[in-house]
Amino acid sequence: MKLHVLDWTIIILYLIGMIGLSIYLSRGQKNKDDYYLGGNDTGAWPIAISTMATQCSTNSILGAPAFVAFSIGGGMLWLQYELAVPFAMIFLMIFLLPLYRRLGIISVYAYLEQRFDKRTRLVLSLLFQFIRAFATGVTVYGISIVIAYCTGISFTLAVVMLGVITIIYDSIGGMKAVIISDVIQMVVLYGAIIMTIIIAINLTGGWSETINAFDHTRLTALNLKTHGFDGNSFSFLAMFIGGFFLYVSYYGCDQSQVQRELSTKSIDDTNKALFLNGVLRFPLVLTYCFLGVCIGAFVSKHPDFINFLPIENGKPNYNLSVPVFVLKYFPIGAVGLVMVGLFSAAMSSLDSTINSLSATSMQDIFKSFLDKSFSEKQELYLSKVLTIFWGTVCTVFAFFVGDIADSIIVSMNKIGSLANGPILGVFLLGILTKRANGVGAISGLILGFIVNAIFWIYIPNVTWPWWNMIGCVVCFCTGMLLSYATRPVEQSIVGLTYSSFKTESKELFEIDWRKYYLILALWGIVIFLFCYNL
Repeated sequence: MKLHVLDWTIIILYLIGMIGLSIYLSRGQKNKDDYYLGGNDTGAWPIAISTMATQCSTNSILGAPAFVAFSIGGGMLWLQYELAVPFAMIFLMIFLLPLYRRLGIISVYAYLEQRFDKRTRLVLSLLFQFIRAFATGVTVYGISIVIAYCTGISFTLAVVMLGVITIIYDSIGGMKAVIISDVIQMVVLYGAIIMTIIIAINLTGGWSETINAFDHTRLTALNLKTHGFDGNSFSFLAMFIGGFFLYVSYYGCDQSQVQRELSTKSIDDTNKALFLNGVLRFPLVLTYCFLGVCIGAFVSKHPDFINFLPIENGKPNYNLSVPVFVLKYFPIGAVGLVMVGLFSAAMSSLDSTINSLSATSMQDIFKSFLDKSFSEKQELYLSKVLTIFWGTVCTVFAFFVGDIADSIIVSMNKIGSLANGPILGVFLLGILTKRANGVGAISGLILGFIVNAIFWIYIPNVTWPWWNMIGCVVCFCTGMLLSYATRPVEQSIVGLTYSSFKTESKELFEIDWRKYYLILALWGIVIFLFCYNL
């Protein structure tokens, strides 16, 4: 199962096209706002699609179908990850993103300096840089293993291709290149998923045969029998409540996500991008979960397919079932298109990360902590250099995680949940209270981490989605208590808390967003009912 010359031609032309696009988009790039925020002239639709492209990583489009089709205890329960998304978007649209957008910041951690102090900003920024760079290095490793297997090239060449191409178009084109390339990559990726579904259904014998051949017990999408305090991660209650805190933290406090939302033309466009993400994300996830149904049904009719999967630790690697299916059953040329989709998913995860790492290094370390000043030209040049630096770090790091990557990949959700709650707690202390100060915020962050680590090590029956809520609550309560025990905030907080921002918010919006909040809430209920009736 090797790629044909035509397939390689399609892949190479696509990669060259990404570089050409970035060169075209870099025209007129004059300063940091152009580079990091795309000149604030990007509409809501591209930003929403770009955000979903980053979420739809290679791990998702390979791992989710494998979970649905083959994993013990798996199935459509994967959809429970999505139940809290519409409600998280409502919270973000009301409390967080409009305030950030109003302040005109590039790094989301700049808000913490304005609200608390430089130390709080630096701690959260460094924490983001460490976690995101480490996680991205592991992600590049895992993706490169898949690409190497599917294309027949060496692991080293796969890492270099993925890293170098992404670094080139990201460093040249900045955020505008990230967003536009993500939109293209999302279209290509979704087309590849649909193409795979159609061929799998045809090879299985049609729609009805596909549904009938799939194990119906795996179609259950809600687990209402457990609460997540018994070690079962796929509990509706844990995934909904813990997932709400997870998504608010990820979309509202993680620079790799927030930076795109800050690139809009207006505050209304920021909210519109969040609204679109809240509506469109579930159909996307449902599509690649249904791909798992199609692959599972095909294998039930053609069990010999399992023999084509590579063996790892004495068992077939089901995560490669989709690319192996493509390599074996797709016509020449179509294979290349699907491999482009695989590269697209990988690059869309990497490009936004290295751009956001560059932004936080530039804004939070060089300009804020070190108090350096630059001309517009110098700042733009250094921003590009930092993008190349972080891209190189993440790429090189992929060569050194081979011995730990498997365990880390398995634990990535746990690592994220260890940090997400306490980080969100710090931001909520600033946005929802007037009395909280930097001492309380940092102390709450540290204790939130410690408490979550205790749950991880000593109380494993409390499943990881709950840690997002627990860490946030511990951080928030600790921060408030210590803030009241120490001196109050001395600097002006006008416009930095939700209560003060709310007084001017009516003049900032041209759209009455209350009906959109209702639409998202109703959409969340529709998603629940759909999953309940599967």
